[in-house]
Amino acid sequence: MRQQQNGLGFATSVLGLGSWNTWDRMEFADVVRLLRRAVDAGVTLFDVAHYNMGPHAERSRTDLIFGEAIRAAGIAREEYELCGKLWLWDYPKTGFAEQLATSFDRIGVERAEAVVVGDYFERPDVPRIVTEVAEQIRLGRFDVWGVNNWDAEALDLALEFAGREGMPAPRFAQLKYSVARRSMAESPHFETGKLAVQASDIFEGGVLLGRQPTRKIGADPNGIREAIKAAATDVAAVAAEFGVSPAQSAIAFCLACEPVANVLFGVSSAKQFDDNLGALRLATEHGPDIRAALDHLCLDR
Repeated sequence: MRQQQNGLGFATSVLGLGSWNTWDRMEFADVVRLLRRAVDAGVTLFDVAHYNMGPHAERSRTDLIFGEAIRAAGIAREEYELCGKLWLWDYPKTGFAEQLATSFDRIGVERAEAVVVGDYFERPDVPRIVTEVAEQIRLGRFDVWGVNNWDAEALDLALEFAGREGMPAPRFAQLKYSVARRSMAESPHFETGKLAVQASDIFEGGVLLGRQPTRKIGADPNGIREAIKAAATDVAAVAAEFGVSPAQSAIAFCLACEPVANVLFGVSSAKQFDDNLGALRLATEHGPDIRAALDHLCLDR
């Protein structure tokens, strides 16, 4: 059964599949089977980006592979929701219209349901961003937008400017949120219901699950990754108490947080995906208990 919610501003699944360093690490046939399995299981949101700027100037083929695989799997466009990315690393030199044209062409689509405007090194021209996003929405390129790891001041400015000018305001924030990283997502900004949280990097590149990743993984704000490595033992112990996998307990922890409307994760096998699905039932039946059992592992309070 498809799990739907509207916290992000559009109806989609409460679980979503991320793309960074995922599809390009798999055999193509396995990607096709995984995408078909996901949609059939009701996981219909795919976060897909063109990684080509700033820290992500990686010449990744992940978006090309996704487009090829979604068609090979026989999945019609109306069967899934697409969340794209707009980068600020080279903005405004490379504007949003140009970025969308390139990204959509690589994937093979005409529009997305949502986009996330990425983070930045230096404070960007927020009114300009809100205005350009509004124009792309007017042109039908996507319906709603969110931000990725913006600071509170920039986020407040975007909300205030959009409200004053009658433009679409950001509906959600895609944030690093996990058992270990909580300070931003659990801040007062998200207690009012104005903004939802899309939890990302919930496994800390696998570190929180006791893995030792050799691939490139996300940044380490506040330098707490070594402490997160140590916390993996406690996550595994709590999972064992509930008779579930560490991945299930980590996802359920996020799902049981009220501002969280969607949880993104990356998998590189159908086995991992099927295991992660078990988090939906765990969160429904034991969400508050899972959060209580893991509460002491907050490392960025």
